[in-house]
Amino acid sequence: MASFLSPSSTTVRPYRSEDEAGVRELIDADRMPGQQRCTKEKLAAARRGPPALADWAAQERPRISVLSDAADHPRGVIAFLSWPDIRTGVICWAYAREDLPALRTLLGHALAELARCRQIDAFVGAPPGPLGPGGLPHLRRAATHEALLEAGFTGHRRGAYLHCTLPGEPWPAPAKLVADVFPCECPPGHRLIIRDGAEPVAEAVVSVGPDRTATVYWIETRPTHRGRGLGRKLLGQAFALLAEQGAVEAALVIDNMPPTSESEAASRLFDSFGFSLVDELWTYQRRHTCL
Repeated sequence: MASFLSPSSTTVRPYRSEDEAGVRELIDADRMPGQQRCTKEKLAAARRGPPALADWAAQERPRISVLSDAADHPRGVIAFLSWPDIRTGVICWAYAREDLPALRTLLGHALAELARCRQIDAFVGAPPGPLGPGGLPHLRRAATHEALLEAGFTGHRRGAYLHCTLPGEPWPAPAKLVADVFPCECPPGHRLIIRDGAEPVAEAVVSVGPDRTATVYWIETRPTHRGRGLGRKLLGQAFALLAEQGAVEAALVIDNMPPTSESEAASRLFDSFGFSLVDELWTYQRRHTCL
């Protein structure tokens, strides 16, 4: 992609509240099919950072930096944080409409800020959401992939991003509801649980965003209960619930797994519900000797 920015006319500076609309536009410009749009609330939550976990080293609040043009309009944005005690950093996300020089500038800035970190990860650890699909779609975002490799990162395939369109008519509800349904807060949505007696044996977590896009965050059957059709029943009930809530499309991320009979069965299940591959998701890591 050709760059329309002159390096001499751009500045990297901290994010300001007046950047909010422009930054959300940058994020949504690279939105994947079925990915929720970035709202004011989601961007504000990203600025606060993830909650601290017990027994984990405390991380800094995320730092968000903006690449602004001569008129001080956002032309790129990057978010990063670090764990000073263990000298590890993370580049959470970066957007610049796939302008390679802009991405190089943003990554160079983040690496300078994280210079004391022995290890820096990029595009890792986040579930699918408005700020990213859970990794870098390395074909759709080839310029970001190239900029990361140029900056000394190595990448590997983390998984795949799947998408399907829900039919216009209501999704047929299962003849018999097999799962108990509970609201959940993180992520906001619903948890569906199939039990064998009192024991949970299959579970799914799904949600619908304000723009009628749905996300299947999790679906799993215990190994002892696989091969009984529980995954199909669970996903069918989840789809009926999502359609009832107004969803018109759904996204799902599957982890990278070696070919096995179980992974092939999962692929057949998702295919049968209309999911198709959009892109592979990659994560990245950079190690170096620092002061």
